[in-house]
Amino acid sequence: MPRTSPPSTPNTPTAPTAPTSPTAPTPPAMPAAAPWEELVTSALLGTDRRRPPGVPGGSGPDGAAVALLDAAALHTVRRRAGLLPAPAAPRPDRAPADPRPALPGAARGRLERLLADRAAPSGSAGRRGTAPDLTELIPQWLATANLHGYRAPDATLPALLDAARARTDLRPQALAFAGPRGLWLAGLNPEWKFALRGASGTSLLPDVTDREAVRRLWEEGLFAERVALLSAVRAHEADAALALLATTWATERAEDRLMFVDSLRTGLSDADEPFLEQALTDRSRNVRATAAELLSALPGSALARRMADRALSCVSPGLTGTGPSVAVEAPHECDAAMQRDGVVALPPSGRGERSWWLGQLVESSPLSVWPARFGGREAREIVALPVADGWSEELHAAWCRAAVRQRDPEWARALLGAPSTPPSNGPGTASLAERSKLLIVLPAAERAAWVAEFIAAHGLSEAFQLLGVCPTPWAEPLGRSVVDALDIARDAGSYPWSFSGVMGLAERCLNPAEADRLEVLTTTPDEPADASPGANGYWSEAFQRLVSTLRLRAAMDAELAPGGVRPPQPGGRSR
Repeated sequence: MPRTSPPSTPNTPTAPTAPTSPTAPTPPAMPAAAPWEELVTSALLGTDRRRPPGVPGGSGPDGAAVALLDAAALHTVRRRAGLLPAPAAPRPDRAPADPRPALPGAARGRLERLLADRAAPSGSAGRRGTAPDLTELIPQWLATANLHGYRAPDATLPALLDAARARTDLRPQALAFAGPRGLWLAGLNPEWKFALRGASGTSLLPDVTDREAVRRLWEEGLFAERVALLSAVRAHEADAALALLATTWATERAEDRLMFVDSLRTGLSDADEPFLEQALTDRSRNVRATAAELLSALPGSALARRMADRALSCVSPGLTGTGPSVAVEAPHECDAAMQRDGVVALPPSGRGERSWWLGQLVESSPLSVWPARFGGREAREIVALPVADGWSEELHAAWCRAAVRQRDPEWARALLGAPSTPPSNGPGTASLAERSKLLIVLPAAERAAWVAEFIAAHGLSEAFQLLGVCPTPWAEPLGRSVVDALDIARDAGSYPWSFSGVMGLAERCLNPAEADRLEVLTTTPDEPADASPGANGYWSEAFQRLVSTLRLRAAMDAELAPGGVRPPQPGGRSR
């Protein structure tokens, strides 16, 4: 008996029904469902090239494609209908307690607005206008909140972790503010795993005195967890951390060994020398180089003494005319012993072999050996000596790297020279990047004073990198020198966007108390005849934004102050 379809009413969907008796009409048999993978393959290749088995061809030019989509829809319904509930996963442990005080109400509202502004779509790439850039104020808000010891509101933790995931510069302050509850939450979301690396000393790590728990996490944990664990154990007992690292050192991957060795920078001491000396024979060149760099930062290490012996044989007192000088005889070869101690034999493109080897020897030698080599002269006197045969740039650059590596302020001062001296004529290096590194070695107040004098003598065009290493908020001499230089640039008719980077730094780094003094700069004076068209309007806008940002920062600080002191109002008193 032929099979027939049940009648249907036009425009009324019908569902297939099972036959009620052996003699009742039955719907047509459905073809065997093609495997899902076959449907996907045909969709990727096209039905004109590959038709999955079990799918009817259909009619019309798009019949095969329509039939494929119908089969996929039917397959989806079958899969959903046959889905079995998954067994319930075990509940996570309760979130740890955070005993820190809660944020004041105004500060909590401010945090929510800052995080919401960060997630909002960016606007036009044109003029910034006079409104503060809230996104750039998040780091300072977090730093101030941490300074007061507040805990993050639970509801803000997801947005806070998202912000830290998007911006690595936020992570240290954001994770400190998120506290143990933020780290607990990060452990439940793979997208926030980055936070576990900064979890040293938190409740996510075992008690460092529980040797069995430490051993188990060290052997079974994720790499980020192991780095955090190593740092926590090292902070508690340096010898125990080295012993823990030695238990699996031989089986670690090269990239992991490199990260573990690099983590020894924090708290580096003479006790690390035996381990680092062994690492000089590691299979990985990067591990060997890092171990050698760390050993050279220990002036009393055997490697530092070996490097000093080599450097002293290359650099010696000499005579230029009738005065003292520095004589240089660069190495003629890079033997196996030098390479074992971290000297890279092959120079980069454009560098000579002998100058490349010389620089590595000098930068790895203790700076304390040079006064005795040059008759008891101090660092400033040694740096001022003429260097024979054109070796001055190479030798001084190597001394700069040594001063940074060994954190020696006396040599940093000598190599920086007077701030009024043009960089091209300075005693050390003309590179602003290298000068910035030397400045970091100096105490904070001295660093700011040096940069303030540099700006007063040379303007802002070469000061951006130097400003980036100055402590914030800028001390008054530095802040005043920056504002005065910006005002001079405006009066000279310069383009304001040429100084947008410095202006952005000023918004974040100037003392908020300077806002009232800067109010006079927000006006739009008459443009000089030789000024760029419309430049003064841009300058006025930039100074208005600077003043409004400083006042907003003052308000943020007041909201975070204990007791929730209200910020001072423009032209009035705080209440």
